[in-house]
Amino acid sequence: METLSLLAQGFAVALTPTTLALAVAGCIIGTMVGALPGLGPSNGVAILIPLAFSLGLDATEALILMTSVYYGAMYGGRISSILLNIPGDEPALMTTLDGYPMAKAGRASDALVLSGVASFVGAMLATIGLMFLAPMLARVAYLFGPSEYFALYLLAFSTLGGIASDNQRKAALAACIGLGIAMIGLDNSTGMGRFTGGNLHLMDGVDFLVAIVGLFAVSEVFIFIESHGRASAIGVKLDAITIPFKDIARSFGTMLRASVVGFIAGILPGAGASLGSFLAYMGEKAWVRDSSRFGKGDPRGVAAPEAGNNAAAGGALVPMLTLGVPGSGTTAVLLALLMTLNITPGPLLFTERPEVVWGLMAALLIANIVLLILNVPMVRIFVKVLSVPPWILLPGVCMVSFVGIYSLSGSYFDLVLMILFGQLGYFLRKLNVPTVPIILGILLGNHMEDSLRRAMVISGGDWKYLFQSGIAIGFWIAAVTGFVAPVFLRRFLKKPQAHIT
Repeated sequence: METLSLLAQGFAVALTPTTLALAVAGCIIGTMVGALPGLGPSNGVAILIPLAFSLGLDATEALILMTSVYYGAMYGGRISSILLNIPGDEPALMTTLDGYPMAKAGRASDALVLSGVASFVGAMLATIGLMFLAPMLARVAYLFGPSEYFALYLLAFSTLGGIASDNQRKAALAACIGLGIAMIGLDNSTGMGRFTGGNLHLMDGVDFLVAIVGLFAVSEVFIFIESHGRASAIGVKLDAITIPFKDIARSFGTMLRASVVGFIAGILPGAGASLGSFLAYMGEKAWVRDSSRFGKGDPRGVAAPEAGNNAAAGGALVPMLTLGVPGSGTTAVLLALLMTLNITPGPLLFTERPEVVWGLMAALLIANIVLLILNVPMVRIFVKVLSVPPWILLPGVCMVSFVGIYSLSGSYFDLVLMILFGQLGYFLRKLNVPTVPIILGILLGNHMEDSLRRAMVISGGDWKYLFQSGIAIGFWIAAVTGFVAPVFLRRFLKKPQAHIT
């Protein structure tokens, strides 16, 4: 009953005209961002964060807008996957396996509607799970001390990017780069400058918003210029939009199973929607008796990854809100937003700022309904986004990024630094070095250092204190497993990609 009472308070916040308009706008923008190949939710949220500050939004409004963009991008990623055989983002990769064959068989509209319904089921179940699981996990978080938090941060670094990266050493290198950048600025204990080179602009450290927009948005512009420097065209013909009731009924059990798998995968720090999509698809393929149609246009092969990746998106919010550790790359960007607004995610967030948490959950429920309406009868409108010429898209992305960052600080140095981060992100991506661990290092590096220092002060410098609690030992084991396991799992993760044409 307490949960329902708090949710009612959340709806009082989410149903105000301003927040409702922001949720709808976020859903529309997110769907268009997700439909564009290569952008994805992380880039969409990163690009719009400066805009949220420019509009003067408060914490609740900004978070509702960004999470609506997040959910919308997860919905929209399937559009280019089905019509162009080009994933809108990494989680949508599995959708190409059966979505594009359905489109080539003349069932593009059926695949789009089915994937939209599956996305709704997965996201709605994940939001409900978030409502009930997050408060319980927040109470458990009170048991955490400096050694537990240090191990938890280590777990996040060990797993984030590991599944998506081709090389664990590159993921570790990216995390080290992020930690190194986090050390720039004044030392919290001594007040001495570190790695500033005498530059006064760096005394306060590197603003993670500048790093995020540079690494994600600006580098994406460079990549897009190189690989998509011409107007795109829809690969298959889209007929009249109809609702395939038979396919939806046949795939409903698939959606439920995939949602559970995806939500659990999303809760794991660093796993994210990519793992949720993969596990949901492979799990469903193993579950059904006849899987011979998978990879050839089976509707269940569309429903499973879409329900899985959208459920994982909701699950990734659980560790971010309750522990302050992002469950995915996009939630790492959302964590930066909260920290910029002087809101510290963790167990105290649920008691000190309940309007933020429950207003967000109520808004997500509303956003899911809005997205279902947008992505079924109005999907033809979003398909038009695929034909936006780059000479319109790219200047728009650059304009939002530069104006937004400059409006925050009024410093030309931040603009130069953002361009440098964009160049760094471009070269790292060309070398197949993941950028998400860099963001995580910048975000959590100082907190990880503070936890280690507090642990050493409490123990008198005894490093064995880091392993004295069962929770810490569990995190250490999970961290080692999360870093080593992808080395053995990667050959299985790459198998489905062989079917993509």
